[in-house]
Amino acid sequence: KVRKLQLRAAIAKMALQDLVEGLPGKWADIQEVAEKTQAVYAELDVAKRELASMKNLG
Repeated sequence: KVRKLQLRAAIAKMALQDLVEGLPGKWADIQEVAEKTQAVYAELDVAKRELASMKNLG
């Protein structure tokens, strides 16, 4: 799960980078891309914490 989320986070990060390179023409997309990126990284953070918790129990 963490690996899949890491891949999604990397893709989201690249989308954000592409958006920045397209500014100012793509300014209207900033909020949508940033929200998607934030959501993926938040999900990744939770998954990493769950994994660490499982490792500590085992």
